[in-house]
Amino acid sequence: MVLTNNSIFTPRDLCARLENSGIDVPEENIWTSALATAHWLSHQSDNKRAFVLGEPGLTTALYEAGFITTEVDPEFVILGETRTYSFEEITTAIRLIEGGAKFIATNPDPTGPSLHGTLPATGAIAALIEKATNRQPYYVGKPNPIMLRYGLNKLGIHSETTSFVGDRMDTDILSGIEAGLETHLVLTGSTKKEDITNFPYRPNYIHDSIADIAALL
Repeated sequence: MVLTNNSIFTPRDLCARLENSGIDVPEENIWTSALATAHWLSHQSDNKRAFVLGEPGLTTALYEAGFITTEVDPEFVILGETRTYSFEEITTAIRLIEGGAKFIATNPDPTGPSLHGTLPATGAIAALIEKATNRQPYYVGKPNPIMLRYGLNKLGIHSETTSFVGDRMDTDILSGIEAGLETHLVLTGSTKKEDITNFPYRPNYIHDSIADIAALL
């Protein structure tokens, strides 16, 4: 199962993107922070009204869970990742949270990679809103165990016989450790080898590439 904190794309989008890269992952085996957020929130309240800052991956997941997106008396302000944050939308979110809306964010990742370098991600924008409102968001995505618990339940497996592979120490590896999974860090993403000593925990295994893990299967 593929778990991603990226809330921009729908599982269908991600399935197609992976297929173009030569990786065959069924759509039903992709679980995003957007889906996790929609699934979790749908069990938290019957008032499914939310102001949403995000892309189709998040808005589609919320729509399918029965949510109405609105600026009028929403119970939740839901922040996801997007490449087009606007000052006006952020201001609206701040005022709604000040008015009593609950602050939810799909994931805490402060940055993401790109071909041109680091990009600000959901966690960075959440920090801006938190500073302005003095309200901390509830993060649903990794390292919140909600993400891993769903994956384990859907696959019908136990943490003691499961490995977790990821490229971020602060979300992937931490999530796996706290859930009791065997952890594999790959160095082809956000975390570099010299970064590992900055954290008080360690992965079980470190690999230069995910191809090294494929060779073990």
